[in-house]
Amino acid sequence: MSRVVVRAYGITDTGQRRKNNEDTFLIADLARLQDPPVREQVLALDASEDAILLAVSDGMGGAEAGEVASAMVVAALRRALAGRDAMGGWDAAIRHAVERANAEVWQAAKAPGRHGMGATLTTVCIHGGQAHVAVVGDSRAYLLRNGVIRQMTKDQSFVQFLVDTGALKPEEAEGYAMKNVVLQAMGQKPDVEVALGTLELRLGDRLLLCSDGLSNKISAEDMRAIVDRAPTLPGACWELVELANGRGGDDNITVVIAELAGEGLDLPGAQESLTKTFHVITEFKGLAALEGSGADTDEEDGEGPAIVAIPLSPSAPIAAPAPPSSPGAASPVRVAGAGSPGGGSPAGLPPASTGGRTRALVFVAALILLSVVLGLLLLQR
Repeated sequence: MSRVVVRAYGITDTGQRRKNNEDTFLIADLARLQDPPVREQVLALDASEDAILLAVSDGMGGAEAGEVASAMVVAALRRALAGRDAMGGWDAAIRHAVERANAEVWQAAKAPGRHGMGATLTTVCIHGGQAHVAVVGDSRAYLLRNGVIRQMTKDQSFVQFLVDTGALKPEEAEGYAMKNVVLQAMGQKPDVEVALGTLELRLGDRLLLCSDGLSNKISAEDMRAIVDRAPTLPGACWELVELANGRGGDDNITVVIAELAGEGLDLPGAQESLTKTFHVITEFKGLAALEGSGADTDEEDGEGPAIVAIPLSPSAPIAAPAPPSSPGAASPVRVAGAGSPGGGSPAGLPPASTGGRTRALVFVAALILLSVVLGLLLLQR
């Protein structure tokens, strides 16, 4: 088999305002479960036969609970995928592994002092000439190819929902007060909905995974410029973190960058778009749930049709406005065959229906009021 080599590096930083770092990242060869995670070192791994796992998880829950949740998510994911031959397909294996990791955090959250803990998860599993992307929450994965950066994931967030329904303009979303609210997270419910996609890799591709501590401060175009000019992967990672800190550093900041090489990969076409090489496997149906279009409800605990996971850290009150991000954020990738450049549905969510917009706006108003009340109650604690 022709070689596919992954060179990767990642760092995580507490930021300027948080006391604890609740982010976790992972770069690992799944055939070597016994090896401890390596930090502060560029790893060169062979993905020709063994799968290489990249992951970023952003914990929530306050105090030490967020740290526990994010570390547990990536460790459980690694264990679930290690040694699998993926005879049933990597997409199915990754979905099962994410579901198992979610179940572990859900059970652990029942322990005293850990109620409400959870974490986002964005992971990329590289095997041969493919990268399998899975996301729960709002941590992101980008592709840099041919001098262009594109977002492969779509935020499963309340703000993204408002944008998709037309209740909020994209430029208004950057400084929206509830930008830290996600529609689902690992460990918040016994079941989780995993958005999956597969990318056909090309020689020279670079993958960037990050928590929202980075993406809320740095536009996609700024990310591309820094990665392109940096002489090394560590140099690119540190420059990104320093820029995010320089723009406030309000949250923990985590970034992982991987570059692909080897004779097992084809060169990208001069005008080859991401859409032609990225295939959506399953979408997050949170939008349909919020619009009341037949999503399942949890009748046992009486909760609504959508999970709204609100970070409980007292240092990040729900109603506090998020600082504006840099303009020029890249739009999520469009699903192949979705229509003209101005239409279609970004990967991760189906298109919003006109009839559902009114219902969505009514729900939005109620949810905003409920979230503010919850925020005040949490702050009083």
